[in-house]
Amino acid sequence: MAKSKTTMRDVARAAGVSATTVWMVVHNKPGLPAETVRKVRAAMDKLSYVVKTDNNGSKAESVGLLIEQSSIPAISDVFYGDVIRGFQSEAESLGYHVVLLTFDRNTQDLDLLKSGFAHKVAGFVVANDGDIHPEMVMQLRIPNVPVVLIETYIEGQPFPAVLGDNFMAGYKIARYILDQGHRKIAVLKGPAKYSSLVDRFRGCLAALAEANLVPPASWMPEPVHGHPLKGYIQMKEILELREHPTAVIAVSDKTAFGAMEAIREAGLSIPGDIAIGSIDNTVESGYVRPPLTTVHIPKYEIGVVAMRKLHRLIQGDETIPLKSMVYSELIVRESC
Repeated sequence: MAKSKTTMRDVARAAGVSATTVWMVVHNKPGLPAETVRKVRAAMDKLSYVVKTDNNGSKAESVGLLIEQSSIPAISDVFYGDVIRGFQSEAESLGYHVVLLTFDRNTQDLDLLKSGFAHKVAGFVVANDGDIHPEMVMQLRIPNVPVVLIETYIEGQPFPAVLGDNFMAGYKIARYILDQGHRKIAVLKGPAKYSSLVDRFRGCLAALAEANLVPPASWMPEPVHGHPLKGYIQMKEILELREHPTAVIAVSDKTAFGAMEAIREAGLSIPGDIAIGSIDNTVESGYVRPPLTTVHIPKYEIGVVAMRKLHRLIQGDETIPLKSMVYSELIVRESC
């Protein structure tokens, strides 16, 4: 069914109640006085408010999840799988259907997104940035369709956002490795198009700068574009140098896994020859050999908080755009 031009916020104003109350009436939630329910339904009739339904005739409202095509493998592993599961679980508990749209910069453009996606949902989140660059998000602003950003933000633009504590995560893992006595430290950075990875890298450099350390450029190699094992290739570059670091910081667990493979392949031990630490605390990080010292980012919770924020925006209960941040935690294991 096509989306009603009348919003819950319009009904709330006409009935003299909150948008939350309208949402409860629409979804038949208990606990409201009968007179309140009557006023809301009368306002819905007067304004011709249309309650969207699914194919079975059940009341439903859809929220969208926009993610770049190249991140889709992450749904089944590492970081973004947990973020998306948290978002979807909370959406279902609030009575929403989740519509997934993947953006492929090689085959899609902004007009397709605006006509085929944004107008069909009550609101949506943009998970990560990458190919979904800030200019695109700015143009996706549509009246009465709120947008929440996950693990990205746009400088100078007040978009609601939910982020991991990425700068401090980078700072914490670098600080820990420094505290173990290491001074020859390499840093494996991520693609610059991901703001979360850039913030982690900056946090690492901040901690190293406090110790009056600046790694040589050859110990901070650029990731290879389009290669699935970026950490492996970056670590191989470092190991080909005359002098090796005694420790390596990777901006993600996935990067660290590739680096660990390159270290072992070179006949070196972890952490005996080279210690390694990273950020994410994916499930796999506790099972590699040796188990990986990493910084935990509450991935599932990021998805939950983002959906709750989007829900409040849809209801009209949240009018001030806020950037929410979940705290990180150092997880010490055997790789350092």
